[in-house]
Parts: sequence; C-alpha cells; structure tokens
Amino acid sequence: MKASEADILIVPGFKNSGRNHWQSRWERNLASARRVEQKSWEKPERDDWVARLTTHVNETTRPVVLVAHSLGVPALIHALPHFDKPVAGAFLVAPPEVDNPKIRPKHLMTFGPYPRDPLPFPSILIASSNDPFGSVDHAGDIANAWGSQFFNIGEAGHIDDKAGFGPWPEGTLMFGRFLSRIK
Repeated sequence: MKASEADILIVPGFKNSGRNHWQSRWERNLASARRVEQKSWEKPERDDWVARLTTHVNETTRPVVLVAHSLGVPALIHALPHFDKPVAGAFLVAPPEVDNPKIRPKHLMTFGPYPRDPLPFPSILIASSNDPFGSVDHAGDIANAWGSQFFNIGEAGHIDDKAGFGPWPEGTLMFGRFLSRIK
C-alpha cells in the first residue's frame, strides 16, 4: 500500500505532539494524513479520546492506517471494538505503562490496563530501552500479546522531539516498509 492510498490518522499522546514532533512533521508531509484532535490534551479522559478516535476512523473513505504515539496507543487499543470500518494497519510508538501506579500524572491510569487480544490487522510496535513512561519489557510483552512486530530502538527516551526525534528518518523508513507490506 502507498501512503496516498490510505487515510493515515495521526493519534498523538498526552499534551499533543508539538510542531517539531515527528508525528506533526509526518502530518505536514503526507497528503493523506490528518490528526485526531482531542477535546482535552492536558486532562485526557479515556471515553472522550476513544469516542473522537472512533468518529475519525468511522468517517474514513479509504483503508485506515493509524499512527499512534504514547497515550494515543491505549486510546487506539480501547477504541478498536467501536470501529465500524476495518483498519489496514497500526504503527505504534512508545506505549506508556498506563497500569503502573507510578505513572504521572495519575489520571493517565484511567487508560489502563491494555486489552491483550491479538490485533485484527498488521501492526508494528516501537519502543525505547530508556523510556521514562514505559519499560521496554512491558512494550515487548504487549507487542507479543497483540501479534505486533516489535522493535527496541535502544536508548531513545520517549521517542519524541524532546528526545531528539523531531526529524526521524529511521522512523520514516520503518513506516514506509510497514506500509509496503500492507495489502
């Protein structure tokens, strides 16, 4: 599949993805990409995030590819049962441990725990060995449960612009290879 053949939905995490974040850059550079806007980026509520993502997916006209970062990952996973349209694939990056009582702010725990059913579409999950919001072991465990292809990209923090992932050429290549395998 080519990017131009899909509706690519960018699903940011807590506090949104700023202008220099790789998600924002992809949104600007991919004509078929658009961001799932949330009512509250600062005080996310799971039901609201799930409802908005569901609306975006159900309004698509082409195959849907989801690109989720951080809190966008559990929002996506919890929204799956509400989708009326099939998803072609998901590119999941830096999933937080939302069932960990040490997570801050505490209200992010309302997004946990993660359902562990296999995903009904191809997916890739990318994690970092020093992400302050989730361990690489946790990410590998949920990737295994979901049947996602898993990549530990080493010490990359939260894989966001603050960790040096504004431009993310390796991520762009990984996404391109992922799309090429989707039918």
